[in-house]
Amino acid sequence: MGKSKLDGVLKAKKQANKPIFVPYIMAGDGGMNNLNNRIQFLEEAGASAIELGLPFSDPVADGPVIQDAGQRALANKTTISSVLEELEKYKLQRNIPIVLMTYINPVWKYGFDQFARDCSKAGVDGIIIPDIPMEEEDDVAFSLTQHEIAFIRLAAMTSTEDRLERIAKRSEGFLYAVSVTGTTGERAQHEKDAYHFLKRLKQVSYVPVLAGFGISTAERARELSAACDGVVVGSKIVQLFEQGDEEAISSLIQESIGVEVIK
Repeated sequence: MGKSKLDGVLKAKKQANKPIFVPYIMAGDGGMNNLNNRIQFLEEAGASAIELGLPFSDPVADGPVIQDAGQRALANKTTISSVLEELEKYKLQRNIPIVLMTYINPVWKYGFDQFARDCSKAGVDGIIIPDIPMEEEDDVAFSLTQHEIAFIRLAAMTSTEDRLERIAKRSEGFLYAVSVTGTTGERAQHEKDAYHFLKRLKQVSYVPVLAGFGISTAERARELSAACDGVVVGSKIVQLFEQGDEEAISSLIQESIGVEVIK
């Protein structure tokens, strides 16, 4: 497989010892006409890459904030095709890698090879599919590999050592470490086991390890980044966009990656 833009950007950050920050937004939430503006804003604010959710009616990995965003996006008639068309329209204007997060049912219905082909055409750099187990991923993985799109795997704290090693060795772009047990959403604190888990994954992963789920403050992002290579922040970013507070989003990103914010 060729190296995607995602591989190059994240490995450069890792080698420079700079924390990686990947914000999550829901495509179609706030209207499709706002998608490119939000991507540009997040890039300028210091994001390393952007995780872009595709709305789905049964989002088993998502907490209430992202579920609500998905419902708003579905009400706006957002589809996989409409998102990819919008991404393709502006792909030459953006430098930041785009990672799509979706579920296996809509991808299966779309067709694995057609999905991978259209993602490549739209300038998508990586895919996350949280509800497909490693044992059943071969067909979709093959299609993504054919189109040089990174297939990002998730690793859970409940998995065995052997399974974590196998997941880590298969992951491309980055390894998404689920640092809580449960769905996405804010947490008052992370279990102490999470830090041990992240350090353990770093020992076996060829790609950067990013902690996700339950991160809502810059302080928590910095704490977890000290044990791995960076973080993915979703619910807080989605919530702040819904509230129209872009200044808070910019501060969260910059404080998380250690940029001094002048207020």
